[in-house]
Amino acid sequence: MVRLDLATVLLAVTAAVNAVQVDTPEVLPGAYIVEYETDQDTNAFIRKFGGRASLRKDLRFRLFKGASIQFKDTKNAEEMAAKVAKLPAIKRIFPVRRYPIPQHDVVSTGDDAAALVKRQLGGNSTNVFSPHLMTQVNKFKEAGITGKGIKIAVIDTGIDYSHPALGGCFGPGCLVSYGADLVGDAFNGANQPRPDNDPIDNCNGHGTHVAGIIAAQPNNPYGIIGAAEGVELGAYRVFGCQGDVGNDLLIAAYNMAYEAGSDIITASIGGASGWSEDPWAAVVSRIVENGVPCVVSAGNDGAAGVFYASTAANGKQVTAIASVDNVLTPALLANATYQVADADREFFGFTGGDPQGWNGVSLPLWTVNYNTTDEAHGCNPYPASTPNLSGYIVLIRRGSCTFVQKVENAVAKGARYVIFSNNVPGTLSVTARVPGLSAVAMVPAGTGEEWVKALEAGQRVVVNMANPSTAPKFLANFDNPTSGGYPSSFTSWGPTFEVESKPQFSAPGGYILSTYPRLLGSYGVLSGTSMACPLAAAIYALVMNVRGTKDPKTIENLLSSTAKPNLFRRDGVSSPYLAPVPQQGAGLVQAWDAAKATTLLSTSGLSFNDTDHFNPVQTFTVSNTGTSSITYSLSNIGAAAAYTYSSPGALTPASLASVELAGNFASLAFSPSTFSLGAGQRRIVTVRATAPTGLDVKRLPVYSGYIAINGSDNSALSLPYLGVAGSLHSVAVLNSDNTLLARARDSTNSPVAANLTFTLPPPGQSNVTAVRNRADMPKLVVTLAMGSAMIRVDVVPLTNCSTAAQNAKVVFGTRTLGQPEEFPSWYNPRGTLQYAWDGRLADGSYVPAGRYKLVVRALRIFGDESKSDEYDVTETVPFRVRYLTEGKSEKRKRLVKGERALWLVGVDRRQTPEQCEADEQALKQ
Repeated sequence: MVRLDLATVLLAVTAAVNAVQVDTPEVLPGAYIVEYETDQDTNAFIRKFGGRASLRKDLRFRLFKGASIQFKDTKNAEEMAAKVAKLPAIKRIFPVRRYPIPQHDVVSTGDDAAALVKRQLGGNSTNVFSPHLMTQVNKFKEAGITGKGIKIAVIDTGIDYSHPALGGCFGPGCLVSYGADLVGDAFNGANQPRPDNDPIDNCNGHGTHVAGIIAAQPNNPYGIIGAAEGVELGAYRVFGCQGDVGNDLLIAAYNMAYEAGSDIITASIGGASGWSEDPWAAVVSRIVENGVPCVVSAGNDGAAGVFYASTAANGKQVTAIASVDNVLTPALLANATYQVADADREFFGFTGGDPQGWNGVSLPLWTVNYNTTDEAHGCNPYPASTPNLSGYIVLIRRGSCTFVQKVENAVAKGARYVIFSNNVPGTLSVTARVPGLSAVAMVPAGTGEEWVKALEAGQRVVVNMANPSTAPKFLANFDNPTSGGYPSSFTSWGPTFEVESKPQFSAPGGYILSTYPRLLGSYGVLSGTSMACPLAAAIYALVMNVRGTKDPKTIENLLSSTAKPNLFRRDGVSSPYLAPVPQQGAGLVQAWDAAKATTLLSTSGLSFNDTDHFNPVQTFTVSNTGTSSITYSLSNIGAAAAYTYSSPGALTPASLASVELAGNFASLAFSPSTFSLGAGQRRIVTVRATAPTGLDVKRLPVYSGYIAINGSDNSALSLPYLGVAGSLHSVAVLNSDNTLLARARDSTNSPVAANLTFTLPPPGQSNVTAVRNRADMPKLVVTLAMGSAMIRVDVVPLTNCSTAAQNAKVVFGTRTLGQPEEFPSWYNPRGTLQYAWDGRLADGSYVPAGRYKLVVRALRIFGDESKSDEYDVTETVPFRVRYLTEGKSEKRKRLVKGERALWLVGVDRRQTPEQCEADEQALKQ
């Protein structure tokens, strides 16, 4: 997955990294995935519905037997699905959920011709590919090991295989030798896929960037080379040019990749979850169980803090990959010139922003002061002596206040053009849409400082700008002392809600240069766990070459035990503690050490769970596969404990910016703590854990650390562990204050007043646009402070004047007509679920006009769904519903289709909610 990082120098990814609260994945109305007990003819299965369902995707594979179906009458879909679930030939049925395309925003790109210009402009000129040095991939290249003979399937946006660095062709004998397009360009997640056999990526770029990280060939102008350039790639395109994808197509792609003989499957796709029981994650786990490693990006929601694991990365045995930042910040800068006094023109590089109106602009520079360390440069209104700036390009140093504030101050004095000088390595794309501003850009700090020095000396500096979209580009590498080598701020934190350890380990994902579709510029720099994941997949291939095994568990254990954890760092300041395991996993992968290790561990990590489910005594095995005896010594190295909540009374977990760390470590006792193993011997080690003391358990601290296993052969392995000091079951999962009733048309989700009357579409017509536009439907907004395995919503009648109300059932002490369609909702992440309700219930019927409230129950973590006291409960304000009168044309269309009106038995369709209440009151009198 890719993120928007304001410090990225080329491509900024637009996933909402800073949005702590997210919507749950959207359910596609009427679409379901059915898993069969045993294989059966899908076409025959569809025919059983008598034309009421169509086939979305036949999902009959070796490891999954089923189909994705679309009920044509969505108003009765839940009822139909319930009936299907009861069929003896059906193992389970679950809704199709949609997951977003890995979005990215092109800030600048570079092409082959641009490589003619190579000036570094203050950058580091070392001609090395730093992600490979960081992970020891360079040692494989020195040994001539390239991943040859290994097939890696990439499930993504497709691959621009026509790119010369990606082989230039597709099919047998090509670098991208197999795969398929499951969707087509026009697919957006809601419309009909148009699959074909050509998985080319010409309109997105994400998958092409991923492919280059794995296997780019060294015939390119920037010296990019894939980590495992000898592998074969498979491209399974699951996204169109825009939109999202259903989990049915993801399940299909994974099974297609498995059946095509892939040795490794990588996917940088996901969405908030935290539950290994998620259907997509469960299918991926099944593939791993059958011998094919699956690496999945951990997610880019680091800002959300602890307990924000992503699916399918949170699946059991699925390897979740976190990100660390590159030690170098590569920049593909647009080329322009400047002139100081009467000297010759000099080249410089810049990154364009928004607005972009630089065509043909050639103007002198002006700056408000000459202090190149002034963080508040340009933050205050300019002095009265400031000239009319319409004839200048205003140079402003980045820092302190916002870009917009600085631009507004310049525009107030007539400025139309602004260039920012960065205050950290590299550049970024600035957005400052201020009325009167024609163009904005950014230059590296060194360039800005050079210009200011000339201006301070009284020299005239004229800048000759170019269109950043068409100007030649050049590569500059800047040292990254701020975050290089440390866990990326955007990388999502685990663990799962059931305290399964996620992520497994890390790889470089921040500021990565790789291939990009030729139509979009050929090369680009992206940041995200999306970039870390394919590097991990390539490393799997290299380790397979060296060790001669493809076993997922063996390789994951090797990479985990030899990884190098690093300190926690926030805002450029290092902590004295190691970063928590829920952030970095085992640490930064060290591929060569893994490939050459002779000591093997039997697991990649331990979880002691929470206080209620504390599992303090665990074992793991140490095996000596070498040729000589080794003596081992075990010790405990604690990592920072991370508080889930900022205070004991807090309801919502703390964001990354306010996550508090503590140096309280668990105590571990080992039996034995020192032992010797001869060649070929193994030993079981027992670990007895004591949870850390001195922590505020009401704030749910997640403690973690590493068991260090040091050998007399100078080997140094580590085994990550984690646990929770406190009770997950005791924390509230439902945010009652933000669970409310709003109008469906209100995007702000403002709560409605009590007893508001909503006007619903006639039953069965909520999908008719003209009817829906006339309606005023309620919207239930459910906000989860923590994940919930089940949300139950009951429609409670507040009057008794209908047959349905009189026959209401009682569930958990609440009178209910049933649940709205799409409830109960299973395995929900923390965040917000929004549901516009048209009066339809889960059994396909409709509530009569009347007065109601909704009672919302969210099952607590580790809760028993059969017990009422295991739920957090809240209710909405009372409200009334009435239905629109069916128009003549609407009725005529319905009758032509042979449809009947869907009203509950015993309901007078002419009765309004107010009449119903009045009749009931009269009966009481």
